[in-house]
Amino acid sequence: MNEAFELPAPIGTNYEYILASRHDCLVMVAGQIAKVGDNALHATGRCGEDVDLQTACKNAEIAAGQVMAWLSEQCGPGERIERILRMTAHIAVGDQPFDISTVADAASRLFISALGETGRHPRSVIGVSRLPRNAPVLLEVTAVLGPLNSS
Repeated sequence: MNEAFELPAPIGTNYEYILASRHDCLVMVAGQIAKVGDNALHATGRCGEDVDLQTACKNAEIAAGQVMAWLSEQCGPGERIERILRMTAHIAVGDQPFDISTVADAASRLFISALGETGRHPRSVIGVSRLPRNAPVLLEVTAVLGPLNSS
């Protein structure tokens, strides 16, 4: 991981699911929203109505930081996040057109900044009418963990 990247603390959930599941070197991270505290979100509402583009992009960055925090939690001794395999970005939007790809780009840039080229990933970006807790952005990620000494 890029030493300049500041890893946030992972913020848990009050609901009946786990935040990350690992099988061998593969990790799936549950949908992450822009949590800034145990019960606090950076913003709420739908993009283009309650949330502007800049705020939506910040939400994507915060959610991506939470993804990185949960991936790091899954790393054992001598392991690192090797590669982001896939990201799905769900963006809550209203009836008016909204640039959901730019919002997803904010998350993608964070992964690339943190991991370099291994942070680049295929992705899907989906506009939805509502997300849990009225969050504007939710990210789902699958990644691979590997040994620290490999490049």
